Amino acid sequence: MNAEAEVYVLDSFAMLAYLQGEAGMERVKGVLKTAEQGNCHAYLSLINLGEVIYITERERGLIEAQAVLALVEQLPLQVLAASREAVLGAAHVKANYPLSYADAFAVAAVQSLGGTVLTGDPEFHAVEGVVAIEWLAEAK
Repeated sequence: MNAEAEVYVLDSFAMLAYLQGEAGMERVKGVLKTAEQGNCHAYLSLINLGEVIYITERERGLIEAQAVLALVEQLPLQVLAASREAVLGAAHVKANYPLSYADAFAVAAVQSLGGTVLTGDPEFHAVEGVVAIEWLAEAK
């Protein structure tokens, strides 16, 4: 893979849009296809994965959540560990910007890796001047 390839960090909004066929799904699908071809890097924080799984289980049940986890594990993206560095980076982001702790992991990942957050979550407006954001359709 090209070291200069674009970097995308998907948040839970982007993953749920993809998994649930919501607005923004086609763009996420395009990024994942590009990653599969080796022309970009796609990442998802383990904390954001946990958010996707708990939302799915709450809305659709445990069996569907397990199926989603199995699907996500097959996607051409790297799940980023909740390392000490990631936790402290997210804590710093959360301390300074009004967004959820889970979202702070996506921001910290982009700060660490470079690249762009792929989201439609309006909370990310708080960090528009801090990290690059590619907006999917926003939640109503």
